[in-house]
Formats: sequence, C-alpha cells, structure tokens
Amino acid sequence: MTEPSEEIMTVPGEEIDTVDPALEDLLLFIRDSRGFDFTGYKRSSLTRRIRKRMHEVRVLDYLDYRDLLESNAEEFRHLFNTILINVTSFFRDLEAWQYLQREVLPELIANTKPDSEIRIWSAGCSSGEETYSLAIAFAEVLGVEECAKRVKLYGTDVDEEALREARSGVYPAKSLSQLSVELRDRYFEPIGDKFAFRSDLRRRVIFGRHDITRDAPISRLDLLVCRNTLMYFNAEAQSQILDRFRFALREGGFLFLGKAELLLSEGERFGVASMRQRIFRRRAGEVRPPQQPSPARLDVSLGLEVQGLVKKRQLSELALETAPYGMLGLDADGKISILNNQMRSQFGLTQHDVGRPLSELEISYRPVELRSLIQQAVSERRHIRVGSAERKLGPDDIQYYDVHVQPLWGSDGADVGVVVNFVDTTVATRLSLEVKVKREELETAYEELQSTNEELETTNEELQSSIEELETTNEELQSTNEELETTNEELQSGNEELETMNEEMRLRTDELNETRTFLEGVLSSVAAGVVVLDDQLRVRSWNRGAEEMWGLRSEEVQQQVFFALDFGLPTQQLHESIQRCLKTGRRDAPVEIPAVNRIGRSITCAVTCSPLDGTRDGVVLLLEEVPPTNIAIQGN
Repeated sequence: MTEPSEEIMTVPGEEIDTVDPALEDLLLFIRDSRGFDFTGYKRSSLTRRIRKRMHEVRVLDYLDYRDLLESNAEEFRHLFNTILINVTSFFRDLEAWQYLQREVLPELIANTKPDSEIRIWSAGCSSGEETYSLAIAFAEVLGVEECAKRVKLYGTDVDEEALREARSGVYPAKSLSQLSVELRDRYFEPIGDKFAFRSDLRRRVIFGRHDITRDAPISRLDLLVCRNTLMYFNAEAQSQILDRFRFALREGGFLFLGKAELLLSEGERFGVASMRQRIFRRRAGEVRPPQQPSPARLDVSLGLEVQGLVKKRQLSELALETAPYGMLGLDADGKISILNNQMRSQFGLTQHDVGRPLSELEISYRPVELRSLIQQAVSERRHIRVGSAERKLGPDDIQYYDVHVQPLWGSDGADVGVVVNFVDTTVATRLSLEVKVKREELETAYEELQSTNEELETTNEELQSSIEELETTNEELQSTNEELETTNEELQSGNEELETMNEEMRLRTDELNETRTFLEGVLSSVAAGVVVLDDQLRVRSWNRGAEEMWGLRSEEVQQQVFFALDFGLPTQQLHESIQRCLKTGRRDAPVEIPAVNRIGRSITCAVTCSPLDGTRDGVVLLLEEVPPTNIAIQGN
C-alpha cells in the first residue's frame, strides 16, 4: 500500500507535532491545487520528507518552495514520490493472511446470502498486490467461478502512477515470489518474462483514486483492508478516518489493519476479532454519515466584498451538492467538471474524478450509452431525455433513472459543455410497472371469468347428460352385483377346498417332522461317527459320534468341504474310496487309517463308504475306532 517513506515501527506511538505556519500554508496549497491532503499526517514525518526534497532542489524555506511548485508542475510529482513510497507485496505478513483466509472469510461468507454480492475495499492499495491477494484468498475459499460471480473488489490509492500499474495487473516474477508455484500457475498467465493476473477475476476488481481523509467512503462493505497506513496520521485524522471506515462497513463487517496499528481506544466502534493479526469487527449501533472536511478559513483581509462573493459561491455549490438528483457536468472537451453529492454516492464516483475524460468512467455506458446521447444533443442543439434507464446492482436489485442531457452554450453561441441529470425514478417506475402488471392481471382475470361462465353452462348440460348415464350405469351395477354374489359363492367353495388341502399339507408336514426327528435320533444314538457328504463332497450331516471322536461340532462343519477340514483324520487317504463309491453307487470295503482323536490319542479308524440312498448324489461315511489287538500280559 502507499505509505509515507518512514521506517515502520512495530509499536505505534504518539509524536508531539509543532505547528509551523509556513508548513501549514504549503500543505493547504498542495491540497487545494493538486488534491493531495497531507494536513492529517504527523508533522514530524512530513517535515523530514519535504525538507529532504527542498535540499535536493536547493531551496531553503517553504515559501520559496511553494513558488517553485507554482512555476514547475513537474515538481509536484517528485515531491509526492519523496513523501510517499509503495510498500506492498502479495500476502504481506503471511501469518495474518492465513488467519484471514482460514478463520474470517468462511464466517464472512456464511453471514452473506448465497445470491448477494460480497463487497471488499482495499484502501491504500498501491500497485495492486494487496487487492489481487484478496481476490486469490476469496477464490480459494469460494472457488474461482463463484468468486467471479459474487465478489466485488475496490482498490483505491492517492498515487495515480501506482494505480496505473495496478490496473495493468502485470508483475515480474520477483513480485510473485511470496506465492507458491501452484497459486502462481492458477491465478497468473505468463506474458514474456512477466505474469498477468487472470482476466475473469480481474474484471471483478475496480481501481480508482481516493483520499481516505477527504473523499466519501465506499459503502455497504463486508471487508475493509487498510494496512500500515493509519499510524502515519495524527489522532484527529485517525478518528475521522475510522468514522468513515465504520460508516463504510456493514454491521458485523471486518476491518483488517497492519501489524503496526492498534485500535485500543476504538472499543465503541470496533470489537476485536484477532488482536494478534489486527483484525477487528464493526460493532452494532447507529452510524452517522462521516463529516466532510471543513472549508478553508477565509483571510479576513479580503474584505466584506470578497466574503460576499465567496458566500454566494458557497451557496451555489451547496445548492448543487444538495440537489435531490445526480448532476454531472462536462466541459467542451468531454472532461468532468461537476460532480454533486448524489452523483458521487449513487455511482461510486469521487471528487478526484473531476478532470478525467468521461470515456474512462463506467458512468459513460451504464445505465445508458451516455457518449452517443451527448453527441446527439450537442449536434442537434436540443435537450434529450431517456426514461426508465435500468441500472442493475444485483440479480434482484434494479434502479431506474430518467437521464436528461442538456447542452450548454455561451453568450456567443459557442458550445461550453453539457449537463447530465440522473433523476432516480426507481420507486415511481416500480409502482408504474406494478400497476401495469395488476391491470394486465385484472384484464386476464375478467376474460377468464367470462370463459369460466361459458364453461359452467356447458358443464351444466354435461351434468344432465351424466345423470342419465349414471341411471343407466346404476342398472348395470345391479346386474354386476348379482354376478358378484354368484362369484362370491364360488370363491367360498374354493376357499373351503383350499382349507382342506392346507389341513392335508399340515398333516404331511407333521409326519415329515416326526420322520426327521426319528432319523436324527437314530444318527445321534449311533456310537460310531456318521458323516454324510453331498455330490460336491460338502458335509451335510455330522452326528454326535463324530463330534465325540474328532472334537468338531456339527455347526462348525456344515456345508464345509470334507477334505478341507482340519482334524485328526487324514482325509486325503479316503479320496479314492469315496470317488469309487460315488462312481459305482456301491458300498466300498472298510479302510483302516491311523488317526488322532479329539483328546490327542492315536487310534486306528475304520472308514466305510456307502452311497446315499442307493444314488450317486452323495455318500455316507461310517467312522469306527478299531480296538487294539489283545496282547497277553505275563505275570511275574
């Protein structure tokens, strides 16, 4: 941002400024002739900088230096460059920016309606790095597309040279060193050895000259950024600036200051969001419009006659300023010479736009193409009026203006300029549109009423016909009812047959359950192990004898592949016998296999493989422990 070129102090302090009348006169001259108001700056800093420039041009006192400024307009530029320097970079004080992006922006966005515009002002933006940093921060939180739709950024400064650089949006690679490569590639496009800010977000940024000590502030802001600038103003100027900032912010809006600035005495205006990062929040309460600087005092030596002329001039200026409609005056060269208060507040213009060509301002083409209207009015030498010109402020916020273009001629008939009046007709136009809509709705309703009446007559005839049809239908229904009664009797007969069949099925189910219980009891009573396998050699039955012999429960082996079971019987030795039984459908000879039972004792197990029910769909394995051969025990 643009700051006086003094060393930045980490802790702001008060300086005792001595009043030098010659210096004060020089500051008033600079303000009145060039629009740079340094009267609110601390005098000690200004004295050092101005004296430095005076020493360079070899001028000893302020009066002689004023004479130099009057005779050499180029000296103003050198003086301003001496007083002000551009101290800025992308994401300067990175920790503060990270806190802003991580903590403040999500809350700010959450407190804003999804379809409403988010307004940000970067005051003292210098060459634009801070303003573009804000655009990047919002794009990272919202997404680029949503940011390009909703976010509106204003970058202002008193230095026109810095603003020209900011408007270009082109920076050398060194200026982007604070950004990561990912952010640089996402938000900048290479142009030769420099980088240009991406165009879709650039269109949402407006740069303009603005003096925070004098000009009306931008209003309805959600975030105001003014870093390391307040510390160079005296206490009175700081208080006036903070009044303007509070007026500019919406209730709950955020103020982002620099590391060198505190608001220790501003508790009524702003609350602390983060003292470490110098982020504050506007408190609720009545906000009065900021006071404009008081006019310069008249020299009493001018006499009563001069005072009378000045008062008349003040009266005409006040009448112009307080006019209830916006007034824009252009000279013969198409440059702005008059801007009243309504014009500045409604269209975001400032007093520093006086002297600029109309073609450089947005007002030249919004809400109407003003340049062609002015050309037509001057060439035809007549007043031109455009009614109900639309100016869109948002998706659902439209203003309407009657635009009056009046060319002016001097006493000699020469063209001296044009006056353009913007009369706000929003309320009247909206009421007129509503009346028109209501009238159309009324006419439509009357036509619909007539049509409805005709439809009712037709409907009445149709109802009479329907009554006759209903009588015929009633007779048909009576006949159908008789048929339904017959069908019902048939259904009752069918239901009785179904109940008989159901009872038979229940009896057979009971018989099957008894048979199953009997078979399970038989299998459980067999002391030997009985295992039933299906045609895929998966276990279908595993009796209690098998559980006792091998230590595996029936639930553990159900539907498991028999050869995949891990227990004391080496099942692979049964593979050939089982396959032979499945193939032939006959019982196979018993196979004796060494095994280990559930308690770890080595046994010899005789396995007999039999087909299941005389088919090849499965086998039954009978597993019996072979008793050991009796060995005679000799006595002693």
